[in-house]
Amino acid sequence: MFTGLVEGQGTVRQIASLPVGLRLSIAPDARCFSPSEIRLGDSISICGCCLTVVAVGTDSLDFEAGAETLAKTNLGRLQPGRRVNLERSLRADARLGGHFVQGHVDGTATVSEIRRSSDWIDMWFAVAPEQLRLLVPKGSVAVDGISLTVVDVTADCFSVALIPHTLQMSTLGTVGVGDVVNIENDILGKYVDQLLERRLGRDEKRKAE
Repeated sequence: MFTGLVEGQGTVRQIASLPVGLRLSIAPDARCFSPSEIRLGDSISICGCCLTVVAVGTDSLDFEAGAETLAKTNLGRLQPGRRVNLERSLRADARLGGHFVQGHVDGTATVSEIRRSSDWIDMWFAVAPEQLRLLVPKGSVAVDGISLTVVDVTADCFSVALIPHTLQMSTLGTVGVGDVVNIENDILGKYVDQLLERRLGRDEKRKAE
């Protein structure tokens, strides 16, 4: 479990192919956290995707991403030198400053528009219908692991407002139109949506009998 308040960024050092996925080597920035603070088996959010640490080096951490992870996220698009958002898993005694983020990415979205107003940015994302239905104005969404408030929702897009601090601390400060980001919908919305779908399905079935 994470908060969506990224601790900082890291740089992809190496990417190696596995029989069923990829092995990623990532070096956290000094201002983020040190690999010496991490233990084998710890969970780290990489651009919103929860991955397990499989090796700890002096200045980098290794992770393995399987086929399902690569199909659902943008991690398969990473290249050496790319910057990624990093967050360690939430401690039970820690303050929750963002919202409950599982690190279970629902899918990806494409940056469709960027509107700048002084140091602030309004960013729009084109997203699949199954994800868009779970987004509501003033609701929560995780974009590349960042806890954000939804500003507006249209027929095929949603927007967020990014303050200078978020732009400085995360990779959203450098993305451009056409870039692909990870999206995790609010867990509460997903459960409510599924419960209602099942309930309505049962009601329709009873009417048909």
